[in-house]
Amino acid sequence: MATKPYSTEVKNMLKRFLIFAVSLLFSAQLLAAGKPFDQATFNQTQKDGKPVLVMIHADWCPTCRAQAGIVEKLAQSDEFKNIVMLRVDFDNQVDVVKSFHANRQSTLIVFKGAQEVGRSLGDTRESGIAALLKKAL
Repeated sequence: MATKPYSTEVKNMLKRFLIFAVSLLFSAQLLAAGKPFDQATFNQTQKDGKPVLVMIHADWCPTCRAQAGIVEKLAQSDEFKNIVMLRVDFDNQVDVVKSFHANRQSTLIVFKGAQEVGRSLGDTRESGIAALLKKAL
């Protein structure tokens, strides 16, 4: 008995599933780039004088996704491993976004203790993000 080739509909369904699965894996990887923001953690890190990166992030934003990959890579280096990285959800933490005076997603803000020492918007260059993180050290 000969097997029939998959129909176009089945092929399209398999393609959509594969795209979904890859997207899900990629999204899970991005979640590793920074802990979800909460005010108590932010306040404590500032009180302790620790360096902090606040990422204003939206999952649907391609620039944010690019930044997250770079931040994740840099966070694994010895130079930046002690920076506390917090991710603000642009869509669901609107009050927090406003408190940081951020008008757009893909905003990166660094603090040295309680002092804001740098900010960038939309930068997806590893060298640019590394230079921003160095300001917090």
